[in-house]
Amino acid sequence: MTMRETVRLSEMETCPIRPLSQTEVKSVLSDLKDIARGQPDVAALLGTEGALKDFVVAALSLSPYLRDIARVSPDLLANAIGGPLLPQLERVIAEVRRAWDPAIHEDASEAAVMARLRQAKRKLSFLTALADLARLIDGRQTTAFLSEFAEAAVCAAIDHLLLAGQSAGKLKLKDATRPGEGSGVIVLGMGKLGAGELNYSSDIDLVVFFDPQAGIALDASEATETFARLVRRLIRIMQERTADGYVFRTDLRLRPDPGATPLAISVDSALLYYESRGQNWERAAFIKAKAVAGDIPAGDGFLRELVPFVFRKYLDYAAIADIHSIKRQIHVHKGHGEIAVKGHNIKLGRGGIREIEFFVQTQQLIAGGRMPALRLRATEPMLQELVRAGWIDETTCNELTAAYWFLRDIEHRIQMVRDEQTHLLPETESELRRIAFMMGFADTAEFSAALVEVLKTVERRYGALFEQEAKLSTEGGNLVFTGQRDDPDTLETLRKLGYQRPEAISQTIRTWHYGRYRATQSVEARERLTELTPELLKVFGESKRADEALLRFDQFISGLPAGIQLFSLLGNNPRLLSLIVNIMSSAPRLAEIIAGRPHVFDGMLDPRLLAELPTRSHLAERIEGFLAGASHYEDVLDRLRIIAAEQRFLIGIRLLTGSIGGAQAGRALTHVADLIIEAALGAVKREIEAAHGTFPGGRVAILGMGKLGSFELTAGSDVDLILLYDYDGAASVESNGSRPLDATRYFARMTQRLIAALSAPTAEGVLYEVDMRLRPSGNKGPVATRITSFAKYQQEEAWTWEHMALTRARVVCGDENLAAETRATIATVLDRTCDVAVIAKDVAEMRSLIDKEKPPRDIWDLKLIPGGLIDIEFIAQFLALVAPARGVALPEQALPTADALSVVARGQMDENDLDTVQQALRIYSEISQIVRLCIDGPFDPKEAPAGLVDLVCRAGDCPDLKTLEAELKRLSKAVRRIFQATVAI
Repeated sequence: MTMRETVRLSEMETCPIRPLSQTEVKSVLSDLKDIARGQPDVAALLGTEGALKDFVVAALSLSPYLRDIARVSPDLLANAIGGPLLPQLERVIAEVRRAWDPAIHEDASEAAVMARLRQAKRKLSFLTALADLARLIDGRQTTAFLSEFAEAAVCAAIDHLLLAGQSAGKLKLKDATRPGEGSGVIVLGMGKLGAGELNYSSDIDLVVFFDPQAGIALDASEATETFARLVRRLIRIMQERTADGYVFRTDLRLRPDPGATPLAISVDSALLYYESRGQNWERAAFIKAKAVAGDIPAGDGFLRELVPFVFRKYLDYAAIADIHSIKRQIHVHKGHGEIAVKGHNIKLGRGGIREIEFFVQTQQLIAGGRMPALRLRATEPMLQELVRAGWIDETTCNELTAAYWFLRDIEHRIQMVRDEQTHLLPETESELRRIAFMMGFADTAEFSAALVEVLKTVERRYGALFEQEAKLSTEGGNLVFTGQRDDPDTLETLRKLGYQRPEAISQTIRTWHYGRYRATQSVEARERLTELTPELLKVFGESKRADEALLRFDQFISGLPAGIQLFSLLGNNPRLLSLIVNIMSSAPRLAEIIAGRPHVFDGMLDPRLLAELPTRSHLAERIEGFLAGASHYEDVLDRLRIIAAEQRFLIGIRLLTGSIGGAQAGRALTHVADLIIEAALGAVKREIEAAHGTFPGGRVAILGMGKLGSFELTAGSDVDLILLYDYDGAASVESNGSRPLDATRYFARMTQRLIAALSAPTAEGVLYEVDMRLRPSGNKGPVATRITSFAKYQQEEAWTWEHMALTRARVVCGDENLAAETRATIATVLDRTCDVAVIAKDVAEMRSLIDKEKPPRDIWDLKLIPGGLIDIEFIAQFLALVAPARGVALPEQALPTADALSVVARGQMDENDLDTVQQALRIYSEISQIVRLCIDGPFDPKEAPAGLVDLVCRAGDCPDLKTLEAELKRLSKAVRRIFQATVAI
């Protein structure tokens, strides 16, 4: 027997994984019993004990996705149990390659081709996952099978589309039995597809070119539109969700200038672009490019013509600065303290897969021009070639190879859980345990220890590479700042370092030497700063708009009470210096906070800053600890302002460095607001009770509305609140203090004091601007509302827009009984069956009114643009209001808009439309969080700090601003269409 035939699940001697829990085991066994009724092999499995049964139960308990496939397609499970796996996988790939062929299939329609591809993808995903989890194949084979399948699927789709083009009278093929041959249609697989390294739930990056000289377009003047239309259909075939699922999410943004070019570009235009305008990030992208479909020889020829563009003739150290820029766009943050396992991004995080890939690609870009052996696509073979070429040693190669496949295995298992294109490890212990078990570890502690060791190894190797390259590309020169006049050689050195106004920089540094700031008055502080100056100038010079960033740093130290500790820390901690430069070059708002409140800087010195996720319990512990020493009411208010400013700032640092994403930042900022409001309410109640006594049976709850209610606060957000109260007894009851008040005045006074506690400026600033216009009757109504009045108003008088706002209402703090009553009241209002047509009309009119009265400034006004955040929020709120009438269950409490959409859109929205809206929301939210963090006011690319532009591109997952603008226009147009369709009753 060959090895191919013996790779069977039944050959396992021991089970390499363990089930998630005994509860899950019982549930899986119940499903298997149902499957066994129609599958004898499964029935036989259940009747035995051993490694195979243990493995199947464990695998299905760990992966809801695999379990769903087993339920929907029980024959797949039976085949996996019964036969050798490798021949089955190879057969799936071979069948997919011919899925287009009318000589084999009676039905060769597009719908039939789409169905075959999707069914085959399900089978391949199921068999590959089981083989991988069983350790019958390793990560190398897993990525190979996934990549070969993707190539076969794209080939089949392209052949089908070319044949369809001929049938439609648009194309004339050379050979209809082999449509791609001689067609001049070039489909390049980029990234992991080109390298044969696809991950389990990967999307695929394609670039499509056509050669007009091939002559298959019957009307040459329409060739561009004909092939662009073909690519649009390709995208639909690959990624549209149907009853059979999808094949691959497909991304074409790596083509030349994607914001301004069609989906398919002529070969001549592409070559002209790369020769004249191609950028270093595009060079890096084309290292892995491979012709995967269409006219393969033409594709290979195109790539050969690109070799001089990708691999320069001479050692290319000049590209290093630009590679650093790519690194910032991808944003792999290089070290600052410990590494958090929970929530860590296995691909983009510190020590992740991307660092290994960049380690390889950087050296390929530098030396690949002179050394053709360094032009391989795949990561592991390239590491081995780097050893042979003498660029790295054997130990480095072995360490990074082992780390690469360990991380790829984790990546696959993260994605196997629910077939999601994510690289984030779970944030909860129970979900992290799932990944640890899938990796074969006994518990999360053992898994975490192994992972951190790998991440640190990668980070160390990667960091050493960039430090070496920085030395290779740095030019020395004079840096003399003594005397009254500028040293000409120093000015030249500053220019070389990247400064546009060297005279102003020289003057600034002389100011430091003169001791004009408190931070530089001591001799020791000036000595430390003098020692630090060359490194400061070098690091700031590497940022865009270096002058602006350094002058912000000057403003920062001008406000410091002392400097020796900081300058010593920066001199001995290059990572902290890197973080400071990041802030000064990207985030003027954060820089102003540091300058105005230097104490917030203290939190940045904690090495655990980026390792600790800002969870509610984490934040509560710090806030409670800081408030514990407060001696009186004003002290409490000042301490609240200090700790809130510090925690918001530290959340901002995590967001800025990529340690957390926009959604996590929104939740963390909301947790801070919740805890601060709760503490402020407690202090206010004590003050009111001291002055007016307690109110018999009195109870208060704070209702958070808007972004506070939906866990989506941004930096600088105000808070929308409603104070609800209730009490026992008659209306004539008064408080029992020396200055008694009736209920209306008592709770109104409490509300006014709470507003002041949060928004009144003190020496420590303002906590939050408070907006209470969402209370019943708005500004015309009382500031505090009794729960009975609130319920009556919502049930009998509230407008549609007030019920829309209610879908995001959440009790932030207060009496638990009143909180429960408030939740029940909200649920009663939202659970009512409404007139769908009336709600649709109201929502459409409201959006139209906003369009008229508040037109957007430009495409960056993400809230107000047609198809922007308001459209998405309105979609979610409309679907929530009409859900009861359509028999759709509502969430039990207010959720972030993305999560709310996932619940209320079931059965109300097309899945493809929901995917589009969720994608738009994710990009809008990520960009909004970064912009609100870094600057006050609107984002204007022409005026924004260059570092912020990089961050915005990173948040939008685009290589440059032009591409991102095009993506925003595409998404907003799609969202506006979906919004109009959703409310068009």
